[in-house]
Amino acid sequence: MEIVLKLLWAFLVGGAFSVVAQILIDKTKLTPARILVGYVVAGVLLGAIGIYRPLVEFAGAGATTPLTGFGYLIAKGVRRAVDERGVIGIFTGSLTAAAGGTAAALVFGLIAAAVCHGGKPRGK
Repeated sequence: MEIVLKLLWAFLVGGAFSVVAQILIDKTKLTPARILVGYVVAGVLLGAIGIYRPLVEFAGAGATTPLTGFGYLIAKGVRRAVDERGVIGIFTGSLTAAAGGTAAALVFGLIAAAVCHGGKPRGK
């Protein structure tokens, strides 16, 4: 029963992020790209001041999967790199923290593009 509750909270929190984004798209003149950037920046800021971590512990993938989770990951990586390397960590922390996910997204995107070929049949 505990796993069902965790899944429910992840679904509800992740869904709440999606609902807020959809409301912003529908009710404002903000473009989806600006909303996505706002989500990343919000995740960085909330992660930097320590507010986002309790949400991650509570909602799991419901908080780490949306773009705010990417921002949180960047803030966490920068904080760790600054502790380990000093000032240079400000510049390297975000790169090393997000490298695995970014590389996976690029590789999977490349594979999808090669397989789908833009939705057009090959050879025609």
